[in-house]
Amino acid sequence: MISVTLRRLPLLMAGALSLMTGIIAGEGRIGWPVGNADLALLHGPLMICGFFGTVIGLERAVALGKAWGFGAPLFTALGGAALIAGHPQAGALALSAGSLVFTAMSLAVILRQREVFTAILGLGGLAWAAGNLVWIFGGDAAPSVPFWAAFLVLTIAGERLELSRFLPPWRWRTPTLFPPLALLLAGLGLGSWPLFGLGLALLTLWSLINDVVRRTIRQAGLTRYVAICLLSGYAWALGAGLLMTGLVPGETGAFYDAALHALFVGFVFSMVYGHAPVILPAILRVAVPYRLVFYLPLAVLHASLGLRVAGDLLDIHAVRQWGGLGNAAAIALFIVTLLATVVSARKR
Repeated sequence: MISVTLRRLPLLMAGALSLMTGIIAGEGRIGWPVGNADLALLHGPLMICGFFGTVIGLERAVALGKAWGFGAPLFTALGGAALIAGHPQAGALALSAGSLVFTAMSLAVILRQREVFTAILGLGGLAWAAGNLVWIFGGDAAPSVPFWAAFLVLTIAGERLELSRFLPPWRWRTPTLFPPLALLLAGLGLGSWPLFGLGLALLTLWSLINDVVRRTIRQAGLTRYVAICLLSGYAWALGAGLLMTGLVPGETGAFYDAALHALFVGFVFSMVYGHAPVILPAILRVAVPYRLVFYLPLAVLHASLGLRVAGDLLDIHAVRQWGGLGNAAAIALFIVTLLATVVSARKR
């Protein structure tokens, strides 16, 4: 019988392929001589749907424990491969199918556990599916970006809210969560980046108050590393929200680049860095022991993103380019560090 690891590894590798290709597409978008114009247009779909959709879908399917749930990462893995192979319509359809299965998984979780955090996770799945449908019927990925942003923001918010149950009870914890969520969803529904950004900024402040990270930062080893990843990610999320309040409809310039990458690279990848040593053992059943070197990719990520955002805000294209290249190097360094740690642990 094929082991659990060997059954799940191909899906994870397909997500990694979307990640690597999406990074190449992104570097091409900012002017580095890699990829081509058609690939550059697929930067967002590959990164958000092909990579994050596959990895989060796989994590959710493992947690749900139902065979049909693995249809979500399977469809998104195939969709990412289709995009890379030059079949955008087939890829978009497969990615949409994956997001619909993902949404069905979210509904199953809500029916099993009727809590606020499962409802927020479900809203994240709906936002992702809606964004994919907008992409299919509109033929352009740009209008889908706010929906995809909401997918990742709500997914992370729901997962962190679940952990807040380990904090001392506070009767205002849930009531104070609703206004930021309402603003974020209103911004999504009205197509208003300023409203979305205000909701994101307030949601970040709420998270800083109600996240267990305020306690875990005092501990040592892996626990402190995860806490530092989360706190630095929240700082970028707050910055992204504030930047978004200055965006106008249809804007795609340097300010837009700064806001989106502060969110997708600074916030989301900081969360990936922090959670990967915990999630990988659950998905692939491999040991990922803590190593002090984990801080190196995190430092490179923040330094390079700071350079990129500075280039955006000062409108210095060369600075933006080198910052973007540093972002790619930070992600590659993190993957190599993680793989080396896993291999070393297996040898021991």
